[in-house]
Amino acid sequence: MALAPKSSNGSNDGPMAPIIRLEQICRDFQVGDEIVHALRNVNQDIAAGEYVSIMGPSGSGKSTLLNVLGLLDTPTSGRYWLDGRDVSGLGDNELAVTRQKVIGFVFQSFHLIPRMTALENVELPMVLAGLQRAERRERARDMLIKTGLGDRMVHRPDQLSGGQRQRVAIARSMVMQPKVLLADEPTGNLDTHSGTEVLELLEGLNADGLTLITVTHDPNIGRRSHLRLRMTDGEIDSDRSSASEIGRASA
Repeated sequence: MALAPKSSNGSNDGPMAPIIRLEQICRDFQVGDEIVHALRNVNQDIAAGEYVSIMGPSGSGKSTLLNVLGLLDTPTSGRYWLDGRDVSGLGDNELAVTRQKVIGFVFQSFHLIPRMTALENVELPMVLAGLQRAERRERARDMLIKTGLGDRMVHRPDQLSGGQRQRVAIARSMVMQPKVLLADEPTGNLDTHSGTEVLELLEGLNADGLTLITVTHDPNIGRRSHLRLRMTDGEIDSDRSSASEIGRASA
């Protein structure tokens, strides 16, 4: 998969710009007569290929931040650069195209279409992108094989275990070859064994160069990431895990 980011000048020469840069990002919501400050002056760079966890209590701004990163929501103020492009002022159509090309999503509840087979679910983003049927089928088959579901292609979601359904969802999220994968509590509905398998699959994709950003309440999952972003009242601070530092020092 083509996962390498562009440099800051759009070429392959020179220093690499962060694949994500947030500058003074605020997101306010009007609730009755009050304004809720969901994000407060968030500044953060995320390097290409980083493995990031976003943690914090309910209401801390985790989901709002994920929605902003995924271009599902727009900040009230501030600037957001994604893959070297300022996406802060893009219109709806441009945002949709950018999401399609750059970002993949994995959700806690899988969001598979019940009447479709695993293969058809993985094909769906390519249908929306207008790819021809033969190419869609080939790419979907390849992705299901890579996620360990080569023998489950014609099964519907109700014929699959929770872990298998999440693998289908991951295959679907990756079939358009995104550079960034956003995972919202990807193991939240899974047992321990299935959750570990899904995490190992996601971490394998990250090891191949994918930028992986997860929202989680589980500190054990957070400790597996390279960079932990802890949120409180819409504000963010970061610290690198000792495991990451050890790994980087030995690299």
